[in-house]
Amino acid sequence: MLAKAAISSGDGNFSIEEVRLLPPEKDEVLVKIMAAGLCHTDHDSLHWGRPVILGHEGAGIVEAVGPDVTTVAAGDYVILNWAIPCGTCFQCQEQNQHICENNSPVVAGDALPDGEVSKGHARLESTLFKDKGIERSFNIGTLSTHTLVKEQAVVKYKTEIPFSAASIIGCGVMTGYGSAVNTAKVTPGSTVAVIGTGGVGLNVIQGAKVSGATKIIAIDINPGRLEMAKKFGATDLLLAEKSDKGLKEATIKVKELAGKGGADFAFECTAIPELGAAPLGMVRNAGTAVQVSGIEQEVTIDMQLFEWDKIYINPLYGKCRPQIDFPKILELYSKGDLLLDEMITTTYKFEELQQAFDDMLSGKNAKGVIVFEP
Repeated sequence: MLAKAAISSGDGNFSIEEVRLLPPEKDEVLVKIMAAGLCHTDHDSLHWGRPVILGHEGAGIVEAVGPDVTTVAAGDYVILNWAIPCGTCFQCQEQNQHICENNSPVVAGDALPDGEVSKGHARLESTLFKDKGIERSFNIGTLSTHTLVKEQAVVKYKTEIPFSAASIIGCGVMTGYGSAVNTAKVTPGSTVAVIGTGGVGLNVIQGAKVSGATKIIAIDINPGRLEMAKKFGATDLLLAEKSDKGLKEATIKVKELAGKGGADFAFECTAIPELGAAPLGMVRNAGTAVQVSGIEQEVTIDMQLFEWDKIYINPLYGKCRPQIDFPKILELYSKGDLLLDEMITTTYKFEELQQAFDDMLSGKNAKGVIVFEP
């Protein structure tokens, strides 16, 4: 069948091209994408140096399945999951499904070997790249009208929720919520500091609220996003200055607000390398600092920030177990304890993808979502 997909040329540009998908085989699922969320990783993938079908947040409807598929059928509503577990490797058996040893996604800098197309990419072809399989971002490529994925990449749901809100669960919501609930295990009555109140930071705030934190300090340089943080559960707002190197001044204020030498938990959600050590400075002795945003650059840290007994964690994807965590998030949404519709600042048509990227980079949106035609 034919579909349309946003394909990066690898040099910072993309175009919407026609793509041919072969029928699903074995454990494959063909999904009609109804909505796809955007995050900064999607923009980063424009610079991976190779053709990639963009997108790793999405929700849609199953159109066909391979003969070995048992968990979904045509007509089912599904959320896409980019950290695809195999279920059998050591890490999956340890319930670390997000860091599966067999299905870890190909990411920036990890070019495919010559002539090799991994994990089903050969089953997608485009007129732009004839006779070559097209790599899908994180093996799902949701910025496409249709995608062909492994059965383990989809989670069936029956919750009444717009596709736009369902689509963002698969990365931004899961990463923030899971970092608070699964990774840090925020405790009732605790104090939490959250650096950066974009889509991921807002979901850290929501995860901390669900976990029973009584003081949640939101820190950002954007006053508009700070006001939004209040709606999602922040109890205290701290407007930082761009000139505050390493957020040292903000750290003093956090400690004043938290008492007891600092916050119990602090989360970095900006992806700014210079702020990689900032949460360590904000937590009390024996507190927990979490680097949520996926900083991969070299960061210099004063080891005195670890004094005493502080823990620093660099988790992936909120330790996501898709078949367990997605239903929990949907249940919290149904009860009104987790806000998702309110997180979507703007929706766009597929043809408006460049505008969506521009708005994201300017800080206009908490979350922007591409909504495909029915």
